[in-house]
Amino acid sequence: MSVNTIKCECGHINHEGTVLCEACGKPIKGNQHLDGNDDQRVLEMRYDGSARRSKTYKRTFIDKTWAFFSSVKVGVWLIVITLIFSALGTIYPQEPFKNSPLPASQFYETEYGLTGKIFYQLGFHNMYDSWWYIILVAMIGISLVICSLDRYIPLRRALKNQKIKRHPTFVKRQRVVSSTDKLSDENYQTIKERLKKKRYKIKEEDGHLFAEKNRFSRWGPYVNHIGLIVILTAAILRMFDVMHVDDYVWVREGETRVIPGTNQEYYIKNENFSYDFFDAEEDEDIRFREALKNANGPIPKDFQTDAIIYKVKGETVIGEEPELEEIKRGQIRVNHPIQFDGYSLYQAGNQMDSEYDQISFKINGENDQELGKFTFDTDEAPYQIELDNGMIVRVDDYYPQLEFTDKGPSSFSKFPRNPGIIFSVLNEGEEEGDRFFYLGEDIISLSDESTLTMSVTDIEKRSASGLTVKKDYSLPFFLIGAIIFMIGVVQGLYWYHRRIWIHPTENEYLVGSHTNKNWFGMKKELDEIFEGTEFNEFKDQSELK
Repeated sequence: MSVNTIKCECGHINHEGTVLCEACGKPIKGNQHLDGNDDQRVLEMRYDGSARRSKTYKRTFIDKTWAFFSSVKVGVWLIVITLIFSALGTIYPQEPFKNSPLPASQFYETEYGLTGKIFYQLGFHNMYDSWWYIILVAMIGISLVICSLDRYIPLRRALKNQKIKRHPTFVKRQRVVSSTDKLSDENYQTIKERLKKKRYKIKEEDGHLFAEKNRFSRWGPYVNHIGLIVILTAAILRMFDVMHVDDYVWVREGETRVIPGTNQEYYIKNENFSYDFFDAEEDEDIRFREALKNANGPIPKDFQTDAIIYKVKGETVIGEEPELEEIKRGQIRVNHPIQFDGYSLYQAGNQMDSEYDQISFKINGENDQELGKFTFDTDEAPYQIELDNGMIVRVDDYYPQLEFTDKGPSSFSKFPRNPGIIFSVLNEGEEEGDRFFYLGEDIISLSDESTLTMSVTDIEKRSASGLTVKKDYSLPFFLIGAIIFMIGVVQGLYWYHRRIWIHPTENEYLVGSHTNKNWFGMKKELDEIFEGTEFNEFKDQSELK
């Protein structure tokens, strides 16, 4: 990329595309009418007429890419597209929060029908971690950076290079101007004193005066952009487990499971899950008593998981059980998480008495004579059980979640929510014996001639606790970004960059003024500063074409 320059008559070297000399303000070709009439048009003071890279260089691929991302329209469209996809991702739960043992490919279609199937096939079920969504967010960040640099650099260069002596055309073609044939020294000093009281910084050179205040307000939008970039960076950091974890885990009573999102480093054991319900009759202090009486079924009052947190000790060998050491134990209740090493575990769901834990059976002979008892553990699922009298109970088939198909009994889940068990009761040394089929509360004899009966004596069920796993180190970055953004809002909203030039010529004194916003306030301030002096009337040239 070649950089062409334009030398102004004042000696300042301007970049190609500059429409106002950065030093003296003289209009350069491109900021004039086609008829060359320079005296009838208010100057375009945006970025003080300094050249923007995106408007000047459009030759190479880099130039075109820079011009694309520097467009405000492109940035707005990127934000709109990202917001639309973000909203679509909230129609149904994201995969980590579906709270179902079914795989995602089955869950969305089963739970939500055709729209759920489309939701899954479009990849919206895991949107916020998808590569294309990350690219969208990154493109917004790139757009913010390029937009800021494309405007900040030329504006800063122009404001830094501006001289006290300006070209007469520059002063005459400001929006609000005034002129007088003469200016007394006394009134000149009065103007200076009033400018100082208004907190203007004054510079003088050979009778020329330049007064300026609140230049820092011009950087407000760019401070906003910095804040937004910090926020977007924090959003991208949330996609990495080292910075952010928001996951879900089901832990059954007595079960020890790895905590997701911890890189297999932490485990949790559910020692006990307890719950309580509202009682409209017994609890005297309960509000909405009528609502409780009319409710369909009991309303949960409290859930609690007695948990132990373990950390893997030493290195883990693949295929071997890790060695765990206890680091914390406590109760997890709704809105009262257990916290450890930056992680928090919240009580978020439950499956009360949803699974069979142990089932106790009794075997009777003729005349209901008790021959033996045994207990079937659904987790262990033993192949055979030896009774005290020498008899053997053999487990021929075990279906944790029993269902019947065209091919016979089967199980569509490994969790014992509706177990079906086929037993054979044998005497020692026998190959075949009496067969029984346990179906929920019923036991069916599968032998034609059996002198034995089997019955259930006790059933122990267990609950499962649903826990949300959270860790968020990105929140401080969001807070910092929000603070920076608000500083930029205040900086650009409550202060205005105002400049006043007094330019003496051979025949008259010229006054030109400029502000980046609030021209009404600027005119009022000019009237107060120049009141009682030879500059008794200011003209607004904004309607001149």
